[in-house]
Amino acid sequence: MFTSRRSFVALAAATAASTLPRTTAASTWDRILAQAILINTLGGLENPNEPSPSNPGDATAAVNARAIADARASGITAINMTIGYVFGKGDPLKQSLDAISQWDELIRAHSADLTKILAAADIRRAKWQGKIGLIYGFQNAAMMGDDAALVDRFADLGMRVIQLTYNGPNEIGGGSMAPGNPALSAFGRSVIERLNTRRVIVDLAHSGQRTCIDATHASRQPVAISHTGCRALADLPRNKTDAELRLVAERGGYVGIYFMPFLAVNRNATSADVVAHIEHAVEVCGEDHVGVGTDGSFTTVDDLETYKAALAKENAERRAAGISAPGEGPDIYPFVVDLRGPNQYRELAVKLSARGHSDSRIEKLLGRNFLRYAREVWGS
Repeated sequence: MFTSRRSFVALAAATAASTLPRTTAASTWDRILAQAILINTLGGLENPNEPSPSNPGDATAAVNARAIADARASGITAINMTIGYVFGKGDPLKQSLDAISQWDELIRAHSADLTKILAAADIRRAKWQGKIGLIYGFQNAAMMGDDAALVDRFADLGMRVIQLTYNGPNEIGGGSMAPGNPALSAFGRSVIERLNTRRVIVDLAHSGQRTCIDATHASRQPVAISHTGCRALADLPRNKTDAELRLVAERGGYVGIYFMPFLAVNRNATSADVVAHIEHAVEVCGEDHVGVGTDGSFTTVDDLETYKAALAKENAERRAAGISAPGEGPDIYPFVVDLRGPNQYRELAVKLSARGHSDSRIEKLLGRNFLRYAREVWGS
């Protein structure tokens, strides 16, 4: 269980926990994970049981007391949150600026529970203080328009992760569903240069293969793929090839495995699929470059039967908007049914332990790898 306030002694114990003997006992993992730093490199803080907001521009409408309590119960230390514009109509710049203001206001209103992350040290401080650290990230850099200098404005507002593309193309390059597998554009190279200068993480999740490889080579700093799967196990566009994964790792980067339907083909993904993709990523990238970016929150859907109707509607809307990807479907859940809710990290740890992974490796996968990577890009 998560304890609301910890001393520096407990924080130091997170490092010592790697010396504990491996065990599959759930009670032991309760103890280890209470000490460890856990990071979701792409996640949320919403309650999926809340109705859609009457104002679609209200970025924090689905965040309520239950969502925050569930995240605290999970033991999570920090979450890379999707802020601002992702796809659809409206002004990407305005939507993104408005969303940053809304999240800043939410953090101020829940300062006993939430804190904004600007540097790696803030993640360690969040653990010590017993708060949930929120890392601001974009899942589409379309709000840059044709002005790379906007990177400076967003960095000053606290953006720490910027994903270059969503599924489609933009001025920077191609997403995973962009026709023709576009290369990184000249403008994209200038955006990456500004991101490097401002020490903002270059996120290549959702990118197409050419844009991913080009951007990894173009970046002076290690890049991240915050949430993905392995195409060698499920041949779907949203997953990364071994060549992409290996290149990112060889250049010092980070890869987060998601809890998404793309882990399997033509069926709902399971916890066994999550473990298999993590293990494949570790084999390709090495155990120091892999983590977890679930692409979900810590609150369960209470009524799956009712949810199916909403899922079908959402899937139809995504297909109509042209941003749906193979692997999505009206009867395919956008989460792993047997690995959700506040216990999802604990359950994953137990499953990895049962597969023979050491305590030290599991702690790396659940947070320490991203913390090391963030320290290199952001500074201490």
